[in-house]
Amino acid sequence: MVDSKVVLTGQTLAYTFYCIVIILLVAWFAIKVTGKGKGLAVKPAIFYTFVGFLTVLGVSLHLITFNTIPWAEMDLNRSDYKPDKTFVIKVKEHQFIMPSEKLVINVNDKVLFDVQSEDLTYGFGLFRNDNSMMFQMQVVPGHRNDLLWQFDREGVYTIRSTEYSGPKGVFMILKDAVQVIPTNTTN
Repeated sequence: MVDSKVVLTGQTLAYTFYCIVIILLVAWFAIKVTGKGKGLAVKPAIFYTFVGFLTVLGVSLHLITFNTIPWAEMDLNRSDYKPDKTFVIKVKEHQFIMPSEKLVINVNDKVLFDVQSEDLTYGFGLFRNDNSMMFQMQVVPGHRNDLLWQFDREGVYTIRSTEYSGPKGVFMILKDAVQVIPTNTTN
């Protein structure tokens, strides 16, 4: 699976470039529309060529980045994947109720996080040590809230609520609650 940090960096660069090009088009159009007739007018062929370029660029960006999103394949074909581990986590009164103190996962395990809220809408996010988010989902009471994720490298992760659930929600942090360890190769 591609690391979500890599995906975010690539998409940030691609979409920043795309937005700059669109801003240039709008500025160009505004200057020509508000001008007093001095200078050269934009020929329709040039204008429509630029708009066509933006359209091709935008569609291309979406097609290219579609398959870079790490969880897309497993989400789209969920029935084809069987989790190696399942963790049922309850959330109630601004507390994560974990099945164990630390969730231990082997590298390359597919893990199903089944998170159930008993009172409010919460968030469930897994964060790296540098506080960047690996993934998150909304946890709505009375609905199925699960996420399938494959861990491809070792690490220790913190669980946090990623939705506003009142002033107490800011304290919903379980530091170093998930540990991904190397797969045991000895039989």
